[in-house]
Amino acid sequence: MPVPAGSPAGSPAGSPAGSSAGSSAGSSAVVRIRLTAADLARVRFAPRPAPLQELNAAFMLLTRHAGPPGPSPGPWRQRLLRAVPAAAEPLRDLAPGPRAPRFLDVVDDSLSGALETVRATPPDLVRSELERVYEGRRRPAPAWVQGLHRGDAEAWRVVRRAQRAAFDAMLGPVWPLVQDLHHAEFTRYALAVAEHGVGAALAALVPGGVVHGAVWELPAAGAVAVPGPGEGRGRGRGPVRDVELDGQGVLLLPTFHWRGAPLLCRPPGGPLVVTYAASAPGPPAPFDERDAAEDAPPAALAGILGRTRLDILLHLTEPEHTEGTTTGLARALGVSNATISAHTAALRAAGLITTARTGRSVLHRATPRAALLLGPPRRPAHRAAHRAVPQAAPVTTGRSADGRPHSLQEPS
Repeated sequence: MPVPAGSPAGSPAGSPAGSSAGSSAGSSAVVRIRLTAADLARVRFAPRPAPLQELNAAFMLLTRHAGPPGPSPGPWRQRLLRAVPAAAEPLRDLAPGPRAPRFLDVVDDSLSGALETVRATPPDLVRSELERVYEGRRRPAPAWVQGLHRGDAEAWRVVRRAQRAAFDAMLGPVWPLVQDLHHAEFTRYALAVAEHGVGAALAALVPGGVVHGAVWELPAAGAVAVPGPGEGRGRGRGPVRDVELDGQGVLLLPTFHWRGAPLLCRPPGGPLVVTYAASAPGPPAPFDERDAAEDAPPAALAGILGRTRLDILLHLTEPEHTEGTTTGLARALGVSNATISAHTAALRAAGLITTARTGRSVLHRATPRAALLLGPPRRPAHRAAHRAVPQAAPVTTGRSADGRPHSLQEPS
């Protein structure tokens, strides 16, 4: 599994970046980012998530032991590992050990733009980075990597296909949710800056972070790449690396697939990028049918959403439907229009469907978040077996004390 850019250059696997060879076991690494007035004026928060950098973080999850919080991150990691397609295998060749070429650190907020940025890497940087990651390796680089070193166009196409295939399989199914989580993190940071100022917002961004005057101090207990040669020990807190920003500022980029120490990189000619574990838990790994039997009824979701709301989502995500009117849903599920209207309002508020008026009809569609929640499409026969039986009216068994008919239809 490739180790993404952001891994320590020249450090042993798993060792803290910036630690000297003589560091004592158990000492904690510290990164001190020195902020001038010009740097503070250029502290920015990425407005949108970066597809390739989030992919790097996902690969970090697979090669390190820091993932989304929870009682059992192992199965989460295994599901993500099973989502890695064979077409992404060349990425392993780009990072055969604990180091990875820095030209993979790209923070463009569109996948196509990010892929183009990687392709536009200056040839001298490509050669130097490939030589660095393969330095001291017993096995020579594969033929295609040697071609990349020479600048072969076909080798670049291999890189592009591998990155796109990895993104589509590992992050594509959850990308709409990543975008929603990023927006929430962006809002949280903006409010912190508005209420308490940039310094306080930076100090609260990462657990263990602190701002002393013009120095932003970050824990670096995990694998962190820090540009610049400054390295020493300070205040008895273990290895310390100082980072000078040269007035180019900082770009803050949350990630939802990594829960370890911040990952630092500096793309050529750009600001220092601090990729940090967001406060919100990460999205689930792409659904794998081995995690649940295909024919198992979605009983757990029914218990959370309610039977009718789940049936609405199942109906709207069937390939032959994809959308439905209030009247059509009521007829298909055997309930009243009023019942459908009430449930679709709740689903819409949760971001699971969208609603638009078309003439006299109201049209409902499931969102990507609903598709992610439901998992892969189930066979129509399976869904029909767990849907309320369509009927013109509920079956009655008599009348209640107030004169209304009893119904065998479950309450919705």
